[in-house]
Amino acid sequence: MLQRLIARLPDFRILLDPAQLRVLIRRSEFGLILIAAVVGILAGLAVAAMSFIAHAIQMLVYGIGRHERLSATPGLNPEIVIWAPAAGGVIMGLLFLILRRWRKKPMVDPIEANALHGGRLSLTDSIVVAVQNLISNGFGASVGLEAGYTQLSAGIASKLGFLLKLRRQDLRVLLGCGAAGAIAAAFNAPLTGAFYAFELIIGTYTIVSLAPVVVSALAATFVARLFVGDEFMIDIGEIGAVVPADYLPAVVLGMVCAGGGILLMQGVSQVEELARKSSISPIFRPALGGVVVGLLALVDHQVLSAGHGALHASLNQEMAVGAVIGLLLIKSLASAISIGAGFRGGLFFASLFLGALIGKLFAYSAPYLFAHATLTPVIYAVVGMSAMAVAVIGGPLTMTFLALEVTGDFPITALALAAVITSSVVVRTTFGYSFATWRFHLRGESIRSAHDIGWIRNLTVDKLMRADVKTAKAGLSLDEFRKEFPLGSSQRVIVIDESEKYIGMILTPDVYAAPTKDGEEKPELSSFIRYKNDVLLRSMNAKQAAAIFDKTEAEALAVVNNQIERKVVGQLSESHTLRRYTEELDRRRREISGEL
Repeated sequence: MLQRLIARLPDFRILLDPAQLRVLIRRSEFGLILIAAVVGILAGLAVAAMSFIAHAIQMLVYGIGRHERLSATPGLNPEIVIWAPAAGGVIMGLLFLILRRWRKKPMVDPIEANALHGGRLSLTDSIVVAVQNLISNGFGASVGLEAGYTQLSAGIASKLGFLLKLRRQDLRVLLGCGAAGAIAAAFNAPLTGAFYAFELIIGTYTIVSLAPVVVSALAATFVARLFVGDEFMIDIGEIGAVVPADYLPAVVLGMVCAGGGILLMQGVSQVEELARKSSISPIFRPALGGVVVGLLALVDHQVLSAGHGALHASLNQEMAVGAVIGLLLIKSLASAISIGAGFRGGLFFASLFLGALIGKLFAYSAPYLFAHATLTPVIYAVVGMSAMAVAVIGGPLTMTFLALEVTGDFPITALALAAVITSSVVVRTTFGYSFATWRFHLRGESIRSAHDIGWIRNLTVDKLMRADVKTAKAGLSLDEFRKEFPLGSSQRVIVIDESEKYIGMILTPDVYAAPTKDGEEKPELSSFIRYKNDVLLRSMNAKQAAAIFDKTEAEALAVVNNQIERKVVGQLSESHTLRRYTEELDRRRREISGEL
């Protein structure tokens, strides 16, 4: 009897065999959920460890107590406030010097990994980013740890998926599980973490991905609470009631926060642009940025680090209008300088802090603008947090669930949803980017979200083009051209100069349609040349090539090596491009449907 009972139990040795475990994950949804739970546990441990290390550095550098927050600790030594961020900048500069010799390619973040690389993210690079984030935050730079949390957790998830040789779609979901666990643990908010993964990392929501992502977020939250307790919880104190008249002020606040988010993102890029244009070496920029942050911290030490303590203090105390405006300005400046100068970190928590300040500032003017509004400054602060965060980070449902999990109040959540949607629409229509995608844009990447476009990148003009092209020298006469290229020999001939540089393209039927009798005036061959400035580059993908075909209304275009030398390397037709693009798109859809 006992032997029969044991035989019916699942064979847990499968968990120790990567090949068998891979089969389990591919054939059973429970297998992916199991791995997601492991990822969530590891993400919770990573968040707890990074939080402990960052606080330990702050205790060592600034001399704060174990239960004190750097941005809310009174009586900091002014000398330490000045030199500590600069010292962190020196360390960051040294790390940059080492990495410049060791690492040639730019590091990939989770959004880019899922968009372009099928969920592959280097764990080594992720550890380096986490270490840089710890140094930046620990020495007082005005950045949060959320970027390090998500990078390290996603890197762990990707490494685990790579070892198990998961399919591309499963690996992308598992990477999202890592990010979900990181954000859930960081804010004690599993729903926020889950929708952060859906909206910002995976890029889509499916029934299959729901269970693994939510399980990972819950596991990470449980582990983080086990080791860290309530330190990550945002306490907003007393909240009031919500009436219908409060929705219009919330919508207006959403617009204000959208403008503030755009200014913050542009401020970071402006600081980076000024740094690039200056003669200051990237090795010394973090140190100089640290000096500026230290000087700003002398004015108000709440600008130091992420600002957890400062956020709690601003939510639960009355502040003068001048004090709110001053803190808003210097915190924005400190965050922009910290990231622009080369410190590693994100703007997630900074956007929450700044949004809370904007909300409180808005609360002072609301009674004069909206006579029937009943919202308290705390509620405006919560709404401002969500609206500002969605302007900078993106993810409308993510920030709405953050408001829900922070307040536990559905009417306030509905109010936050109105502000979040407004802020998101305004940013998307006027600016078009979140902070991460804006930085991709500045690097020349065309990534707008985490949707999987890696296969499009792989379908390049270089792979689609024909290399056997007909070329003719520019000096040929009309008769010489007809002799060299008889009717029917080629539909198109590419014209090049003496140095083999592209000049244009001639359609052979056009040449033979010209006058041929001796008494008629024959046109110059140059009059038949088309598409003089319209070419394709071999590095372009099929989607970009299709857009150029649509713009030029050409049936085929020449492919050149680059826009400077313009040496012809091939030719590509619109029909072939669209056919191959459609085939690949259909194949991807079938793969996803099969996985679902």
